[in-house]
Amino acid sequence: MNMELSGRRKPTPDKSQRAPGEEHDYEPSVGIGLNAAIVAVSDNEPVALVVRGEPDSIGATDMLPFGPFNPREHRTLESGLRSWVQDQTGLELGYAEQLYTFADRGRNADPDDTAPHFVSIGYLALTQAVGHHGLTDGLWRSWYQYFPWEDWRRGRPEIITREIEPRLKAWAEKSSATSPQATVGRAERARICFGLDGTAWDEEKVLERFELLYEAGLADEAKRDGRAAAREWTERPKLGLPMQADHRRIMATAISRTRAKIKYRPVVFELMPDEFTLYELQKTVEAILGPHLHKQNFRRLVEGAGLVEPTGDVKTRTGGRPAKLFRFRREVLLERPAPGVRVSAPPSRN
Repeated sequence: MNMELSGRRKPTPDKSQRAPGEEHDYEPSVGIGLNAAIVAVSDNEPVALVVRGEPDSIGATDMLPFGPFNPREHRTLESGLRSWVQDQTGLELGYAEQLYTFADRGRNADPDDTAPHFVSIGYLALTQAVGHHGLTDGLWRSWYQYFPWEDWRRGRPEIITREIEPRLKAWAEKSSATSPQATVGRAERARICFGLDGTAWDEEKVLERFELLYEAGLADEAKRDGRAAAREWTERPKLGLPMQADHRRIMATAISRTRAKIKYRPVVFELMPDEFTLYELQKTVEAILGPHLHKQNFRRLVEGAGLVEPTGDVKTRTGGRPAKLFRFRREVLLERPAPGVRVSAPPSRN
């Protein structure tokens, strides 16, 4: 992702001007990149908007919409983000919030590591804009294509048992000869992150799980980035689609934020049409969180919390009884500070 900023670079200070301890020549050039993780739900599937580039060294083509921040053209960081998204995809963003600042050097380095270092500011955007709603370029992909171990709607994903668990345990054992403490640390992290050995699954630890796979050399991006752990595997499984640069890490952060936020803020309704059935709302929440939810408990929760109200209309379903239509009850925002969908995932079964 090579992007250049307009304007002159500052000259490298000569040795006489260096502060004590500065011994290395370097080009103090830093750019600001803007990345958008744009999330929607389509046909009960959580999707993210991606754009395509030329395949990189591991064949990754997918990227999140991105662009450099130009203070001469963009009044704010967010206005710059909205401008880049519209230019690249034709989509006009609605709800958006700043997600995180990604500044790690190694995940976006050129072969000689001489390009200006880019600090990426990630944003999370929630939208209903699937299909043709202004989209001119890019495509919607299920985020479970990048993180297949996160989809618990049909129970514990087989990829955890078949591919991830044995390799993480083998990776933890590799350090036993030199550092028993490191072995315990790795094994404990794997157990907590992936719900191994009877530990409960925490749906919000999406980023921690991806970081662990990257550190263990199991993510394709670790091979591309030249991580030593990736070279130790003679056979690496295919653990989801890779993305260019550090965009899969940014998406993991966005999924974590979305899963956490729907529990204390009514952001799930940003993904819903103005009128919906409780079944449609449940399927959207399940799509985001991963696990299947108990139907009656979910309905009691959203109705009892005053999050929705009936419209008085019904939706006719093929082969079934008409279903009541509901809408988001906006007054709840004034009644309490954290009106989210406080659902909890069922316990994991190993």
